[in-house]
Amino acid sequence: MTDLKSEPNFSSSTTTTTTTKPRVVCCIGDIHGYIKKLQNLWSNLESLIDPQEFRTALVIFLGDYCDRGPHTRQVIDFLLCMPSRYPDQTHVFLSGNHDLAFAAFVGVLPRPPTFEFSEAWEEYEGNEEREGWFKGDGYECMHLQGRRWGGTIKVRFNAAKGTEYKGSIYDAGPTFESYGVPHGSADLVKAVPDEHKKFLADLVWVHEEDDVCLETENGILHCKLIAVHAGLERDKNIKEQLDFLRARDTRVPKVEALSGRKNVWNIPKELTENPTIVVSGHHGKLYVEGLRLIIDEGGGYEEKPVAAIVLPSMKIVRDTDILAN
Repeated sequence: MTDLKSEPNFSSSTTTTTTTKPRVVCCIGDIHGYIKKLQNLWSNLESLIDPQEFRTALVIFLGDYCDRGPHTRQVIDFLLCMPSRYPDQTHVFLSGNHDLAFAAFVGVLPRPPTFEFSEAWEEYEGNEEREGWFKGDGYECMHLQGRRWGGTIKVRFNAAKGTEYKGSIYDAGPTFESYGVPHGSADLVKAVPDEHKKFLADLVWVHEEDDVCLETENGILHCKLIAVHAGLERDKNIKEQLDFLRARDTRVPKVEALSGRKNVWNIPKELTENPTIVVSGHHGKLYVEGLRLIIDEGGGYEEKPVAAIVLPSMKIVRDTDILAN
């Protein structure tokens, strides 16, 4: 799939003209443990956006704060400081599939009463040996994704990405190291500070806004916005999907909206009846086509940028942008 950018094609009847400036919304793509990229991107956003508008912006982080890059601990420290540094902004921290797995390993995923996470292993147990699932202290009560995250993968080379695995199938080794413990060590549970555990425990699986604006050639387009790390499944009832995501139901071994690929790429037809932006990260691509926004230009690669999209202007901002004085 190629990277595309196009303006939404709606008639003028769906747009309005107004003298009141719409609220700025910043959607920030996957960070994957790269603190310097995050700092540079934030600095660029702060420089490019009008100070008054930036002060009251809605900032949606699209998930995957950990793994691959070397500074997960520093990234979470940076994010935890957001509300005190920018008290008039609204900050939304979505869970990515990597973050869910990290949370599972350190034991902070919500667990429904009377349900044991081990009940959901069976569907994927054929992958256990190849993926090297975690079998250390506490594994008996761990969600599947935590076992995959903290395990040691037997195949060392990721042919799909053309890179070496960093410890596990999730490339979690650098996250362990950022907390001062070796990959796969159960000591990570003690090494992760309580405020970091709470951050992971509180991550939402979906965020919805009823009125977000886009600039078009016909004026301002008012849309609903749904932010979810990977996307919404195209062949499932939208209400049921959103109810499930709001509830953060961890009885399932794999959450498609956080980790799916092709089946969550497009906007479900049910949402096209009324203008609805669906914004995600996850896919290792920058793709802006109509109201489907996928903002993950970096994909966790060291040599690629971390990106954001700013609404209503639809401007793409990167950590690598060199801004004129």
